[in-house]
Amino acid sequence: MRAGGWGLVKRIIKPIPIIGSIFAVALAGYEIKKKGLLPGAVHVGLDITPVVGTAKNVIEIFTGDWIPDKPSANGAATNSPQLKTAGS
Repeated sequence: MRAGGWGLVKRIIKPIPIIGSIFAVALAGYEIKKKGLLPGAVHVGLDITPVVGTAKNVIEIFTGDWIPDKPSANGAATNSPQLKTAGS
């Protein structure tokens, strides 16, 4: 629940022009690590561009990431939601 809430907060804050750009720059290292060097740099570059970043982030709220995360060691992308059951 907490991780899902944080993801929602990030998606809501990023489209705000000035605050979103500052937020995107602050998370640049995390995004590059998660997506890979070139895809992560493109993702951050689009996010910090005022009009383009706002449009991209508003659309991504409804469609999901345009630039997928790099596959993890087990072969699944890290941006796929993980549902936890009551026993785990």
